[in-house]
Amino acid sequence: MMNRTDMTEKSRLMKKVGNLHQVIDVVPVTYRDGRADRMSAWQIKNGPLQFTVMKDKCLDIAELSYRGINFSFLSKPGLQGRNHYDTNGEEALRSIMGGMLFTCGLENICAVYRKDGKEYPMHGRIRTTPAEHAGVSVGWDEDGCTATVSGEMRQAELFGENLVLKRTITTTWPGKEIRIRDVVENQGYQEAPMMLLYHFNAGYPLLDEGAKIIIPSVKTVPRDADAAAQLDCWDRMEAPVDGEPEAVFLHELKEGTDGTSYAAVINERLGLGLCLKFERKNLPYFMQWKSRASGDYVVGLEPANSSVYGRGFHEGRGDLHTLKPFESETVNLTLRILEGAELDDIQRMTV
Repeated sequence: MMNRTDMTEKSRLMKKVGNLHQVIDVVPVTYRDGRADRMSAWQIKNGPLQFTVMKDKCLDIAELSYRGINFSFLSKPGLQGRNHYDTNGEEALRSIMGGMLFTCGLENICAVYRKDGKEYPMHGRIRTTPAEHAGVSVGWDEDGCTATVSGEMRQAELFGENLVLKRTITTTWPGKEIRIRDVVENQGYQEAPMMLLYHFNAGYPLLDEGAKIIIPSVKTVPRDADAAAQLDCWDRMEAPVDGEPEAVFLHELKEGTDGTSYAAVINERLGLGLCLKFERKNLPYFMQWKSRASGDYVVGLEPANSSVYGRGFHEGRGDLHTLKPFESETVNLTLRILEGAELDDIQRMTV
């Protein structure tokens, strides 16, 4: 129930706005071109913050902009829906469009894994799974006027797993945050692997020469020789380099007293940044993807419940993350736009 102060704020806004669409709304769209033809999505506006949630792709966030400036990365294949090559080995690279967020899992993350004649595709199947029971709302609550998108994605196989990811995305006016709440439940009668990685991807012009990557890292380990060659510059972005190999770094993070940690990309020239905050309880791993290759210019911030080395690595160690029948886990993440003095604040933070 709204209190008197909330009602005053609502009344003050409605004196100036005949329809809330002027300041905040959720608008359904259908793409009608190229590989994205007939894909459904919602465009969310919260003042100067705008982003797109893909109904046909795991309720992932495709584009994100603030004050008309793009923050997200879009790969060369571009916007697209589910394709025949999504789960066909390395061909998955032809369907990874990037976006602000794509969700990886649930039976595998990272590289393709093969065992006993079965293939677990690159970054899993959930990222191209369409939402069911999806809906939207815009209305007033104790925080202000909140826009909400929700739905569920089911990853299931005859005689196999039956995992459901229930996602709720909210943003509140006035404000510049996007909150993501995921609940993953095993609705099967056998224990099932549940690997989860959130692939947040910053792109130009937020990401540009001189941009800083802020990660409260206690220890940074390069994934391979290509990353080792770039270890001394993991925390900043340089100019594009033709044919430069990608680099992936594994970070051991500091954690606040509230059990959260964060990562950010800031561009002091633009006076803007993006901060990702997340709970560490169910996301103990953190990876950073950096590509300064011409045409593939991106930094990925990747909290996860499993290692970048993938399913085979965990099976070999005997610590593959699983859910028991009808067990569930909840994950909360927040994206926040930074501007002005907040850029200095994030660089002074210790946790």
